[in-house]
Amino acid sequence: MRSILRASWLLAVVAAGALLSGCGYNNIQTLDEQTKSAWSEVLNQYQRRADLVPNLVNTVKGFAQQEQTVLIGVTEARAKATSIKVDAGDEAGLKRFQEAQGQLTGALSRLLAVTENYPQLKSDQNFRDLQAQLESTENRITVARNRYIESVRAYNTAIRQFPVNLTAKMFGAQVKPNFTVENEAAIAKPPTVDFGAPAKPTN
Repeated sequence: MRSILRASWLLAVVAAGALLSGCGYNNIQTLDEQTKSAWSEVLNQYQRRADLVPNLVNTVKGFAQQEQTVLIGVTEARAKATSIKVDAGDEAGLKRFQEAQGQLTGALSRLLAVTENYPQLKSDQNFRDLQAQLESTENRITVARNRYIESVRAYNTAIRQFPVNLTAKMFGAQVKPNFTVENEAAIAKPPTVDFGAPAKPTN
C-alpha cells in the first residue's frame, strides 16, 4: 500500500512538472532571471561611471578651478544619481532613476565642454586616461541598457501570449516597465567622448 502511495505521489510530481513546463511556467522563470541579470549589469555600469566622476572633477579642478558652477553641478548630479536605489519592476522608481542618470549625463557633458578652454588640461595624461575610461564606460552602459531593453521585451511578450498568459496570471507575473521611447532613441546613438588630438603643451 505504501509503495502504491509513493508511486502515485511521484507520478503526481512528474505530471505537475510536465504541466508547469508545458504551460510556460519554467520559461517565465528563465526570462525573469535574465531580466534581473541584465538589470544588475546596467547598475554595475552606471556605478562604474559614477566612480570615475570624483577623479574627473578633481583633475579638471586642478586646471580650471574657476569653473565652480560646472564642477558643483557634476558633483550634485552624481550624488543624486547614486542615491536612488530602484527595483527595475518599480515603474515610478525606474523613471526617477532614468531622470537622475540623464542629469548626470548632462552635467558631465557641460564639464567636458569647458575643457575646450584649457589646452593644458586636454593634454594632461591623467585627464586623457579618464576620458578614455569614461568613453569606454558610456559604451558599456549603452550595451547593458540595450540588453536589458531586449530582455524585458522578451519577458513581456512571453507573458502576454496564450497560453502562457494564463500561467502568468495564475502566478502573479506582471509586465515589467522598460526604458522610455525617448531614452531608447538616445541609446541607439553611440556616445562620443572625444576631444581630438591632445593639444601641444605650451612652453
